[in-house]
Amino acid sequence: MRVLVTGGSGFVGQRLCPALIAQGHEVQVVSRTPHKVRDRLPSECDIRDSAQAFIDTPPEALINLAGESIAAKRWSDSQKTALIRSRVEMTEQLVSLCEQLGENGQPLPKVVVSGSAMGYYGDQGDQRVTEETQPHDEFAHRLCAQWESAAKPIEAMGVRLAIIRIGLVLAAGGGTLQKMLPPFKLGLGGRFGDGRQFMPWIHRDDLVNAIIFLLNDSSLSGAFNGSAPHPVTNAEFTKTLAQKLHRPAIFPVPACVLKAGLGEMSQLLLTGADMRPERLVEAGFSFTYPTLDKALEAILESKQDA
Repeated sequence: MRVLVTGGSGFVGQRLCPALIAQGHEVQVVSRTPHKVRDRLPSECDIRDSAQAFIDTPPEALINLAGESIAAKRWSDSQKTALIRSRVEMTEQLVSLCEQLGENGQPLPKVVVSGSAMGYYGDQGDQRVTEETQPHDEFAHRLCAQWESAAKPIEAMGVRLAIIRIGLVLAAGGGTLQKMLPPFKLGLGGRFGDGRQFMPWIHRDDLVNAIIFLLNDSSLSGAFNGSAPHPVTNAEFTKTLAQKLHRPAIFPVPACVLKAGLGEMSQLLLTGADMRPERLVEAGFSFTYPTLDKALEAILESKQDA
């Protein structure tokens, strides 16, 4: 199958593209700067600067993971706009590609797997969160809701749409652990605030496999929580990480310090959701790393080997 991937040069995409190729798929990647990302991706990838550039070789499936990092900068009004725009505009570009294909009488993709995030639910305290849980209205929710809504017109064209609400992605060399590991290795790590907020997480390999699972199963559509079946609180996460590194975790970061330093963005660290992948599990998806203990063990071992 010919699969077009946005965000293919990102942390998840760099693992997803080789996995797709290994399964015999032909991979197309959208990047604003093809020459800059060439060395991050397999040589077999066809990299172009827009979705419309693939009109001559219509994709049979779309995977939409593009979006500026939500934690890269403080959330000023302009940064909030940039975060929304980076997700919505790329999604609209894919919708536009499908519209063009339809107008040209060319075949439409069979499926779109479009990204979203755990922020869709907002702060949920300690209640168990499934795909049916009503969201808490805050910026992270509004961002994800607009991202998801931008993909909806695909359905009216008869294309299957699966939306994956991604948790904190864990793997060596990037993602959530990139900034956490250095202080924890020095024994300077600790919980954020009171540590009771949930951190729905997923090993990058499980996320890649879940995306491909949604791609391949023609019966699956709608929203799916892309997180491991055993989320943990921030206190549990930091304790487990410290244990795996054989270090103490005795330096908590007070909530007031995070709020002063990060402003509204501190919500990402001080609130969360006990998010469960109910629909993925019901559909028969099997996690290689269902528990944090197992996931961190594999990640830290691979980092040592590297």
